[in-house]
Amino acid sequence: MNGRADRASVQKTSVQNIKRLCLTLFLNINIIVPMPQLRENKMGTMSVPRLIVNMSLPMMISMFIQSLYNIVDSALVGRINENALTALSLAFPLQNLMVAFGIGTAVGVNALLSTRLGQKKMEDVNRAAMNGIFLALCTYLFILLLSFFILHPYFVFSAKGVAQIVSYGEEYASIVMRASFGMFGVMMLDRLLQATGRTIFTMVSQISGAFCNIILDCCLIFGLGPFPKLGVAGAAIATVIGQCLSMVLSLVFNLAFNREIKFEFRKFRPHLATIRQVYLVALPTILLNGATSLTTYLLNLILGMFSTTAIAVYGVYFKLNSFLFMPIFGLNSGLVPIIAYNYGACKKKRILSTVRTGLLFALSIMGFGVILFELIPGRLLMLFSATNEMLKIGVPAIRIIAPSFIGAAVAITLSSTFQAFRSAIYSMIVAFMRQLVVLLPVAYFLALTGNIRNVWFAFPIAEVVSVAVSIFFYMRLKKNRLMPMQEE
Repeated sequence: MNGRADRASVQKTSVQNIKRLCLTLFLNINIIVPMPQLRENKMGTMSVPRLIVNMSLPMMISMFIQSLYNIVDSALVGRINENALTALSLAFPLQNLMVAFGIGTAVGVNALLSTRLGQKKMEDVNRAAMNGIFLALCTYLFILLLSFFILHPYFVFSAKGVAQIVSYGEEYASIVMRASFGMFGVMMLDRLLQATGRTIFTMVSQISGAFCNIILDCCLIFGLGPFPKLGVAGAAIATVIGQCLSMVLSLVFNLAFNREIKFEFRKFRPHLATIRQVYLVALPTILLNGATSLTTYLLNLILGMFSTTAIAVYGVYFKLNSFLFMPIFGLNSGLVPIIAYNYGACKKKRILSTVRTGLLFALSIMGFGVILFELIPGRLLMLFSATNEMLKIGVPAIRIIAPSFIGAAVAITLSSTFQAFRSAIYSMIVAFMRQLVVLLPVAYFLALTGNIRNVWFAFPIAEVVSVAVSIFFYMRLKKNRLMPMQEE
């Protein structure tokens, strides 16, 4: 009996030590990004610029690190050969499809949870969180099943029968899809932390996973030290291990510090009404990101009319633009709960101030990106061991596309307002207009000219349409939903 008591005492002490360690880490990091004591109400009380920095900066830093990982990952794979780089470019639409389901569901949970927090409906907050975790598991099982049916025919068709590209692509995609539980888990768990204002923990989990990923990339791709040389498969294994590490850390942080949510796993039962509310926001967001996946796939086919090198260039461009877009998405992730909370609390002035300040931040980041991409496109491409043919195609492509970043800043920022107001259907319409109605048809017709340089002009043309439609929907939302709001 005493032995059992001693073991129980040791276990209790160990748990307390872990919590003390996590708290110490939190306090040390919080010296850099201070968080106020009024955790529950800061989204309704803190000054808007400071609140956006407080909520968004950790996410922006973590997503910036993620973008660096994407660049390092492809740069290392590019050292194998150009076909390996092309295979990763072809795998990107599949990965983006996974992100569409994962992020879309998480955004739906985030918006619902933040709104219920603003309304002080704590039982609904708990229900949204637990159903979100359940939906993340269901999403993983769907992707796992899908991977057994689509991989081989997808790569055979996309790679134009080039055997090495098909082999590399199947090898990489099979691993990242079938072991994607870490990715879906961390997407959801990080959103729960973010919705309650604890974005500093999401930064820690994301950065830890990314650095683990980068280190293992170097070791597993080339076989450094005791590690085997696995090539493209090594890059995939490093990816899923990094995602699992992030998921574990995010779970620990939620259980230890997210006091607004009660994680009652044993008592959980799926709640259909809550799931429906989640997908009212999530489904348009999933379709939005799914449209991006489809667009990328079809653009690869259009560029394949010229060469597989053109496909590799497009894949490299996506990695490079993530250097700018990922921080913007981090900013967007911080804006959604702020706007949703103040929407639930009926604080109109704070919503308008959040939108204006968010736009200013986004335009500043993208303005820097335009300058960078216009001045040194060749050096950026050489990060991926670009051949002369890649440079010939890629340098003018980057310079033509870069100005469209300004429009993207406006469209992405306004989409956060649509999501927070549970009107993500607007975001979906904007994305469909940009990608399916404008970008793809224009790119196809420009490709018929026989000059690949002309194809890249489809991007700025599509962005002009995206901005115009986004502003139209924002003014409509402002008139019908925001301006009639009575301040409490």
